Amino acid sequence: MPAHFVAGLDLGSTGVKILVLDHAGAEVLVEQRPTPWVTGPGGTTELESAALMAAVSSLLETAADAVARHAGDAGARISSIAVSGMGETGYLVDGNAKAVAPAFAWFDPRGTEQVAAMPRDLRADFAGRTGLPLGAQVSVAKILFLRDRGLDLANLRWLNLPEFVASELGAQPASEMSLASRTGLLDQDTGRAWPEMLAYLGVAESFVPPLVPAGASLGFAERDWIPAVIRGAAVTVAGHDHLVAAVSGGTIPGSQYQVSMGTAEVILRVLDEPPSRAARERLAEYLINCVRHVVDGQFVLVAGVKTGLLMRRSLHLFGISDSQGREELDRQVCALPPGGYLPAGSIVVKGARNDDGVLSLTIPADGVTPPEVFRAVLLHGNDEIEVLLEAMNREVPPATSTLLSGGWGAMESVRKARTQVLPNLRVSARSQDTAFGAAMAASALLETAAANSH
Repeated sequence: MPAHFVAGLDLGSTGVKILVLDHAGAEVLVEQRPTPWVTGPGGTTELESAALMAAVSSLLETAADAVARHAGDAGARISSIAVSGMGETGYLVDGNAKAVAPAFAWFDPRGTEQVAAMPRDLRADFAGRTGLPLGAQVSVAKILFLRDRGLDLANLRWLNLPEFVASELGAQPASEMSLASRTGLLDQDTGRAWPEMLAYLGVAESFVPPLVPAGASLGFAERDWIPAVIRGAAVTVAGHDHLVAAVSGGTIPGSQYQVSMGTAEVILRVLDEPPSRAARERLAEYLINCVRHVVDGQFVLVAGVKTGLLMRRSLHLFGISDSQGREELDRQVCALPPGGYLPAGSIVVKGARNDDGVLSLTIPADGVTPPEVFRAVLLHGNDEIEVLLEAMNREVPPATSTLLSGGWGAMESVRKARTQVLPNLRVSARSQDTAFGAAMAASALLETAAANSH
């Protein structure tokens, strides 16, 4: 009998990754390509669909080769593939599900003017209705920006990034609930598209494709360009990357903070009941989301800070572009005494708030070194995280433990800093929690299909 494998795709802010598991759940391949952003003035950052799919195609070719080598079996194949990725970012697509404009990064500032011009009643209703703070980060801000630049939205639909890639593979266009929760198009109480927002956009209900839970069967990878080893694989959307990473190790206890550290650092709490409308409004004042989980029927509080973005920009500032330089800086930061060598106020850092992301350094003293600056960036992140935890703790009992995942958690200096503000912190042993979680969703899809066939 031919060997069967599953694959998870993770469309991240820094890299596009694929992870392949064999029938026993062992990792066969983890491969990454840089996310092919095109940057412009003022922090504008966009992604052409052709460039994204070129990266995905390259990863699929690599995965197919790895499976053939690993199995030593000409009949070996990847039988299921699940796609996860960042929220807010997506494509407006035509009737053939082809992108008609570039995707904007969730941290792209475009849409700010459109948010300010939104009617007062929509602005007042937004947080309570959608569970999101109103700002340029939400998808509707980018959609309004494109509309105001002359794009006719009639007969178009919105696909979040993982949904678009799944569609390009051959799946039917769909809107997965956790990703739809990031758009500003979903009414959290009804679980349907928000009619008043659709009316303001000037679109019909069909603008939002059929809403489906994470892991739903959406079709098969049938495009001619897909490697033969993968062609015909079942396709699903695993959901929003941070939530997929959170469940990669199994069910999350309600008493645990799940912290995912990528470009954004996200702190999750899982809830069995949705927060009240009033609670959603209070939490939105602190930029905390109350949205749908990838586990059907559950909800999450999502608090974010842009610490990963600030840390990455710090490394660029120091001229560090490889793992060796990063490891040496990590060692130097850990070697600093608890208070550093400089007087208080020698380094002032701003930018970690989720509505900011601009690394701002004020250095009114001499003798400042890269490790001192990086330590100050970490402590600035701590300060912002404490504010978020206090806001969440006013709505739900404080968590008693923390699981940290994501690439930045590999740095000892990062872990040491976060133990100052997060309780009983432990670190995930996996290097790619999101891609692994997506692969597990692909495996679950196969199991469901097998059970239904008997």
